[in-house]
Amino acid sequence: MEKALQLYEGKAKKVFATADPKLCIVSYKDDATAFNGEKKGTIMGKGIINNRLTNRIMSLLEKEGVPTHFVRELNDRETLVKKVEIVPLEVIVRNISAGSFAKRFGVDEGIVFNSPTIEFSYKNDELGDPLMNSYHALALGLATEDEINTIVKYAFKVNNFLKAYMLEHGIELVDFKLEFGKLSDGTIVLADEISPDTCRLWDVKTHEKLDKDRFRRDLGGVEDAYQEVMRRLIGDVK
Repeated sequence: MEKALQLYEGKAKKVFATADPKLCIVSYKDDATAFNGEKKGTIMGKGIINNRLTNRIMSLLEKEGVPTHFVRELNDRETLVKKVEIVPLEVIVRNISAGSFAKRFGVDEGIVFNSPTIEFSYKNDELGDPLMNSYHALALGLATEDEINTIVKYAFKVNNFLKAYMLEHGIELVDFKLEFGKLSDGTIVLADEISPDTCRLWDVKTHEKLDKDRFRRDLGGVEDAYQEVMRRLIGDVK
């Protein structure tokens, strides 16, 4: 499948049209951003790692009954996906207090919740992706009630699977961000990516950070952390 017109370029990926109007090609970049694009840099090899990890996890999620946009991996950086209209809601699932949650509510990082929490933010860079609830989303016409219910159901299903999958490989799933899209017939599917860019991942024993927090907080060892996640979940990067 050949790339055609570039449809979109975001912080971490480019999306290209193909000869099939229902399919696109996603190309992963090594660019890294944080704090709504205020901090920029490069994480060498990130594109390869995020592409391959996302594809592996989405393949597994399909078997768990979560529909995704994944079709097939084309090469280390590019993947063929179903064309979707992204629902402008970022869905954040949290199992442990960390990051903005800890700051917002004045609690320490590392508090394990009795049950996972879910948050929405309005996917809008100009507004800084503000937090919103389902009533805001309905009022703004961002999604229907049925679509929101479907998204929440899938988000918790993803969480249940990912927590167990990560734990098998010595990784604690602290929190993560998901995006969903609609196919041409309106079907809701999981889209975007699942990677150390979009998940907060800690080593089970040491609580060492294995995700983009190393970039956000200038902790160093960013590439090593991404490669370690790749090594544990898939094997060494080629």
